[in-house]
Amino acid sequence: MPFECPGSQRFKQPTPEYLKCPSCSEEVEIWTDEVQTTCPKCKAKVSRKEASSCLDWCKYAKECVGEQKYSNYLKNKSIIIKDKLIKELEEYFGGDKKRINHAKNVMGFAEELLRHEKADWHIVIPASILHDVGIKISEKKYGSSAGHYQEREGPAIARDILLKTGVKKEDIDEICEIIAHHHSPGKVDTQNFKVLYDADWLINLKDEVDTKDKDKLKAVIDKVFLTKHGRELAKKIYLEQNSGL
Repeated sequence: MPFECPGSQRFKQPTPEYLKCPSCSEEVEIWTDEVQTTCPKCKAKVSRKEASSCLDWCKYAKECVGEQKYSNYLKNKSIIIKDKLIKELEEYFGGDKKRINHAKNVMGFAEELLRHEKADWHIVIPASILHDVGIKISEKKYGSSAGHYQEREGPAIARDILLKTGVKKEDIDEICEIIAHHHSPGKVDTQNFKVLYDADWLINLKDEVDTKDKDKLKAVIDKVFLTKHGRELAKKIYLEQNSGL
């Protein structure tokens, strides 16, 4: 049913478009308010090469399509961007599997936390993938990968990568702000920051604390983690399962 768009004051409704499936060449219908769909023939994911929709830029987007549909749109678009960012990360770090695997592991925990914590998928996931990109240049410039060097150097590198993948400027600004403080809790107090911070600590905890000292470990978990589910997950992994990662 047509609705009145408050952005243009015209009646609009989503319309179908057609793309070729990259796997089987089947013609696949995709609507103008979608960024990805499934091929009915081979079940492969079919995505726009460049998603162009008023939902990307119009300040009335959420009002037009509803909060749930708008949230789903952002998440689906973020999944596409996630794949691009991982490729960029792998290219940037080259053979440094340690850094690449760390970022992927943090991303995995971020995805888990996002199932329970109210935060923005399209902010947290890019931040989780790129949070440590400052390490490479920090080691070259300062001979150190210390957190404050990462925070200083990381945002500019992350911004260049994010611009390549079509992330909105205001989202880039928030992602880079998180990266600029990801070792400095309290300077950014958003839920998006807290989820990224906890996801990172879920990996780093074993390197920062003697996991055999359960009393000390529990005290650190209660002090360090910023989200309820992050704290619960840390206790489950390091205390209840009696093992690190």
